[in-house]
Amino acid sequence: MEGGRTSEVMQRLLEQESAFRQFVRRRVGEEVVVDDILQQSLTKAVERVHSLNNKQSALAWFYRILRHTVADYYRSHGAETRRNEALLKELTISGNHQEPPLDELQATACTCIHGLLPNLPEKYADLIKRIDLDGEPPEQVAKALKISRNNLTVRLHRARQSLRASLEDACGICSRHGCLNCACG
Repeated sequence: MEGGRTSEVMQRLLEQESAFRQFVRRRVGEEVVVDDILQQSLTKAVERVHSLNNKQSALAWFYRILRHTVADYYRSHGAETRRNEALLKELTISGNHQEPPLDELQATACTCIHGLLPNLPEKYADLIKRIDLDGEPPEQVAKALKISRNNLTVRLHRARQSLRASLEDACGICSRHGCLNCACG
């Protein structure tokens, strides 16, 4: 397919963005997820526009891409939920699911944390900042993120593990003992 045909197809698809957005919204609900799925689908369309033959409708072709992307989202979302539930079960059995008191965390926090937070995945940094540093109640954070309390516990555990690994890389062995007298910052 020549470049002119490609841009023509993409223009037709972009003209239908609101219809596509509504199609995805009916299937997933969350606007952030709708945006992600639409963006992923448009990217796939750009990559695969050469597979569109002249007899095929560009709109029907793109709706097929949208359906596949939505299905992929639910498959990966289901896998993540199963992983979170398994980790929560493991944490509960080991007794590591309890959150330490905020004053205990603040007393042992290395001053390097603030410099390392931007290097963590955004969702992890946000949880650590909101719950561990700002003292926002976990129930409130879970409600704001529209996730269950159990899911939040798993995410927070992973965020803390990630931060711990970053601290060990940046500060060395002293970070394992709480860095009460942090000299690396």
